Amino acid sequence: MTEQAVDLNPLKIDRSGPAPSGRRSRFPIGWVVFLGVVVALVLLFRDPLMRLVDRLRLQPVRTLVVQKTSPLAASAVSGTAANGYIVAARRAALSADTPGRIVEMNVTEGTVVKQGQVIARLYSDEYAAALRRAEADLQAHTSVIEASRSRAAAQRADLARLTANVAQSEAGLVEAQANEKLAKVKAERAEKMLAQHIWTEQALDDARTELERAVAVTSSSRSALESSKAAYVQGEAAVAAAEASVRESEARTPVLVAERDQARATLDKTEVRAPFDGIVVLKDAEVGEVVSPNSQGANSRGSVATMVDWDSLEVQVELAESNLTAAEVGMPANVYLDAYPDRRYEGVVKRIWPTANRQKATVEVRVGFAAPDERLRPEMGVRVVFAPKAEARESDGPAVESILIPGDAVVAIDGKRGVFVVERDVLRWRTLEFGEERAGRVLVQSGLNDGERIVAQPSNTLSDGQRVLLQDQ
Repeated sequence: MTEQAVDLNPLKIDRSGPAPSGRRSRFPIGWVVFLGVVVALVLLFRDPLMRLVDRLRLQPVRTLVVQKTSPLAASAVSGTAANGYIVAARRAALSADTPGRIVEMNVTEGTVVKQGQVIARLYSDEYAAALRRAEADLQAHTSVIEASRSRAAAQRADLARLTANVAQSEAGLVEAQANEKLAKVKAERAEKMLAQHIWTEQALDDARTELERAVAVTSSSRSALESSKAAYVQGEAAVAAAEASVRESEARTPVLVAERDQARATLDKTEVRAPFDGIVVLKDAEVGEVVSPNSQGANSRGSVATMVDWDSLEVQVELAESNLTAAEVGMPANVYLDAYPDRRYEGVVKRIWPTANRQKATVEVRVGFAAPDERLRPEMGVRVVFAPKAEARESDGPAVESILIPGDAVVAIDGKRGVFVVERDVLRWRTLEFGEERAGRVLVQSGLNDGERIVAQPSNTLSDGQRVLLQDQ
């Protein structure tokens, strides 16, 4: 097989001629890529690089955001403050006066009750039956008294009749005696006239017969008088007996009334009533439980419910002996509830205990509320600020919030006191008006607004208009 030579000259590139225009750049493409990468890195890491530069160049400062604080914190700066609790001056644990089982419970926690309202009832069927029997005995005895009085009245009426009979008998006797005397005179005259032969024997006999009849009538009248007097004596005795019976019955009436009242009082002991107007704060027993006024065992309870007089709520404060001069009876005080620190309650010092607590070195002080409301609850934590009367402020609504800042944030420049306010990362010196300072905090009266940022602990190297590196506190 014969090999043929291949001509490769037509395939060679001619490099001697001019380069084709528009196809190759004289600047190397690698540099373009490098510069693009550099620009992208600069744009990407610009902020971290700037922060790095600022950290190296700017002075770091700690800052804090100013916020309005509660009146509780503000008042603690301007007065003597102490912590305490709300207590009730009138508090009662209600229990039954007699042992028994609860059959009715009419209250629960938070129930508002009036004086005399029934809180609970115990089983009382036996006591109710005893009361009904005592009332029936008293009613029956009242009927007996009425009957005795009726009998006594009848006896007195009969005695009046007997008195009239005696008087009538006496009058009859007098008349009979007069008739007898007249008959005797006639008989004696007839005897004289017969002796003178003027009258006949028949006339004498008639006169003597009339005398005998008059004597008999007198004797009968005398007997009737004795009989009527005897009946009168018996009538008096009957009246005395009837009146004695009435007095005896009336004397027994107080005994039966006392027995009825005792039965009613025993029945009333099965009802637990509210001793005053107030609110039930604790329900200690349930229906079916046995309660006893002298409960000491595990099978019975002593208290049914606990209630307080809402109008007697006051604050119990343990005031340090070193601050005792800040409290005087009648002095105004501001009370702040831990639950509602933005609301101020006006109070007044009511009592200061005559003895101190040796272990705590405190003296108990009681502060009353000028205008208590429904927010108050026994045992709530409060803070009391004692202030002179001249500093007491009158307010019916919520107290005004104030601004408190740390005392080390205040600096003095050219004799003026103020703070460095931070605007973005630039310091602005601002002169402020300050109030009282206590416990490392100072009250700002004017010149600073809520939400502004200030330097917490400025150094002497800071100045107005300076850029700084911010560090939140």
